[in-house]
Amino acid sequence: NLLSRAAGQLQRVRDDWEKERHELSAALGFNRKLWTVFLGSVTGEESSLPKSLRENIANLGLFVMKQTMSVQADPTAGKLTVLININREIAAGLRAGQS
Repeated sequence: NLLSRAAGQLQRVRDDWEKERHELSAALGFNRKLWTVFLGSVTGEESSLPKSLRENIANLGLFVMKQTMSVQADPTAGKLTVLININREIAAGLRAGQS
């Protein structure tokens, strides 16, 4: 649910860039904190996930962090799309795994 919430915040900023751009820093900050916690929990030694899956998630997390820095350095609405999509896809996968 938190990944979906972060995606929603980023999408609101992207979809109404002129009015919501002032919320960009907060939305990126929430997403970054969420991914930091997410990465720590799935890649830690105590994680029961297979090593290859942990490595894939770590690589995805590094991409998310790099994309976040890119948006911060040169803010454009279009750069948020990839972060939104990643969050939504991961959230959907996690929900499907609960079924």
